[in-house]
Order: sequence, then C-alpha cells, then structure tokens
Amino acid sequence: MALIQVQRQGRGNRRVLPGFGIGMGLTVLYMSLVVLVPLSALLLNQTGLTWEKFWSVASDPRVLASYRVSLGTAAMAALIDTLLGLLLAWVLVRYDFPGKKLWDALIDLPFALPTAVAGVALTAIYSSNGWIGSLLEPLGIKAAFSPMGITLALMFIGIPFVVRTVQPVLEDAERDTEEAAATLGAGRWRTFRTIILPTLIPPLLTGFALAFARGIGEYGSVVFISGNMPMKTEIAPLLIMTKLEQFDYAGATAVALILLLISFVLLLGINILQHWSRKTAR
Repeated sequence: MALIQVQRQGRGNRRVLPGFGIGMGLTVLYMSLVVLVPLSALLLNQTGLTWEKFWSVASDPRVLASYRVSLGTAAMAALIDTLLGLLLAWVLVRYDFPGKKLWDALIDLPFALPTAVAGVALTAIYSSNGWIGSLLEPLGIKAAFSPMGITLALMFIGIPFVVRTVQPVLEDAERDTEEAAATLGAGRWRTFRTIILPTLIPPLLTGFALAFARGIGEYGSVVFISGNMPMKTEIAPLLIMTKLEQFDYAGATAVALILLLISFVLLLGINILQHWSRKTAR
C-alpha cells in the first residue's frame, strides 16, 4: 500500500512538460519585457497628464472625430471581411482548382507585406489617376483620400484574420451530417443555414473581432490613402503622431490610453469568444 501511494504521489507531481518552473519564469520575463513594462511606462509616464488634461483631450472635437473615423471604418472593413473571408475559406476548403496553393498563400500576404508598401500601392491604384480610381472618378466615387479608401486599406490588412480563423473549422467539419441532411431532402441553403452556419458563428465572430482590433490601431497602410484631413479622414493613430511631433506628450498619451482601453476590451471579448468556441465545439 505504501508503495502504491508513493507511485500515485509521483504521478500527481509529474508535469506534462519537464522544466515547468524554468519555462514559466522565461514566459513571465518575456511578457514583462515585451508587454507589461511598455504598458506600465505608458500608464505611469509623467507627462503632466492630469484628469483635467485627459478629459480636455478626450472631449476635443478633433479627437472625437478621429475616433469616429477609426472605429467606423474599422467596423465596416471587419464586417465586409467577415463575409468575404467566409467565402474565401469556403472556396479554399471545399473546392479543388488550379493554383489553389498559390491563392491560399496569397491570403497571408498582408502579414508579410510592410503596411507602408500596401498603403502606397493602394493609393496608386485608387487615386483619381490610378487604374481603378480613374474608372470610379467619372461615376462620382472618390475612393482615395476618403473614408472609403481607409475602409479598403483596412479590408486588405484584416482579411487574413477571418480566413485563417474560419478555415480550420471548415476543414474539421464532418461531412456525414451534411450528407444525411441531403438524403432526407434538405436543400443546400437549408443544410448550410441549419447545420454548417451554427458551427461557423464562433470563428466568424472571432475573426471579426480580430480584424476590428487590428483596424483600430492600423497606421502604415492608412496614412497614405486617407488624405489626413482633420475632422474628415484623420485617424486616431495619426493624431497621436501629430501630437508627438508637436511635443504634446500629454495629449498623445491621453489619445493612446483611450485606444489602449478600447483594444483591451476587444481582446477580452476575443478571449471570451474563443472560450465559447471551444465550449460549443465539444
């Protein structure tokens, strides 16, 4: 009995992976240096930012307009990316066609391409004398230097989040249920709506939240195509850079703190959605 108890205690003390203490210590050190210390410096930075100064900056019409532009265009781009990402993921998973691997690799291009390069390319294409902009200009549609241009740039950098979130769920989906529904007389739309779509809602919401969060803080791909007009197409990250160039560190910190709060709420929502996704998948 004593030997059995010792064996049980030994099993209970074993870790799944060896070196848990060292691994945990390195993880905490990495997170502290890369994430916690910079965020703490932002919160504790002595820039003369008082509550009165913070409220004055936060309620400034120009700052509020920049938040409306950033949040509005990011939400619109994330919503469009959710629909297009579902379509792209569906085609890549359910169909075989020439060049499929190439198209699958191109989905990750916004991750590898510098955002400034993407911004310059989009501006050249959608400006009034660009390939697509010249076709839209006679129709009275101004793509570049407008909220539409910002939305297009955010769609470009946000589409991989939706596709890569939905694609694994489609790949792991069992076809037996769909085949059974077809044998019972269910049409394709009804099968998709009642069987496939409920399993895709959690990853779609997660992809939307990730694309939305990325769009709020995007700077490089937007700064060229937006036109940077205050109260019209000026985004919040650009306003931070403007205040830093004017040595208004308190104002830049106030705008950054609001973006930090919004990003934290979005990331918390993403974690809740991921927990819900894992729970519903069981």
